[in-house]
Amino acid sequence: MFVRSLSLGVAAAALLAGGAHAADLIIPTTPQPIYEAAGFDWEGLYVGVRAGGQFVGSTTYAGYPVNSTSGVLGAAVGVNFIPVDPFLIGAEVTGDYIWNNAFSTGEFFANLRAGAVVTDSVLVYAIGGVGTNNRTGFSQGVYQLGGGVELAVTDSVTVRGELVGQGDFDGAADSFFEGAKATVGVFYHF
Repeated sequence: MFVRSLSLGVAAAALLAGGAHAADLIIPTTPQPIYEAAGFDWEGLYVGVRAGGQFVGSTTYAGYPVNSTSGVLGAAVGVNFIPVDPFLIGAEVTGDYIWNNAFSTGEFFANLRAGAVVTDSVLVYAIGGVGTNNRTGFSQGVYQLGGGVELAVTDSVTVRGELVGQGDFDGAADSFFEGAKATVGVFYHF
């Protein structure tokens, strides 16, 4: 009887050991992680082009005729930072070529931007800056203050609409905003 019990014990141990080896051959699989797209990354360097119009009201602005309208073609380079989500701060340099039937001129601004990321792909911001308006033989210090909306259309491209009021430092007792500039642009973010 002892031999029989011993044989059954050895057979059971062999079966259990074989089962353990078979279990080791199963390769466990893990489910693929679910990919959730991150929002647009507003931080960093960007460049872009823009076009629009400039409108001068009932007082002169930087030598422009009263009640005049001009075309605007320009470019911008800037950098954004998000110190605390969702607030954005940035610095931007713009250069515009402005023309109408009477003359053409260049306008350059150093701007600061402050805004809020409303959704992953929408930025609302305020912008203000100082610069210079240069025509042949004439240069005038100018300023601007306004705002805009920027929309992300891909992972690195945005479109922007912007409206700013403008004035000059000519010392005359005229209104704070002597003109306005409206532009739309396309920007590439690095």
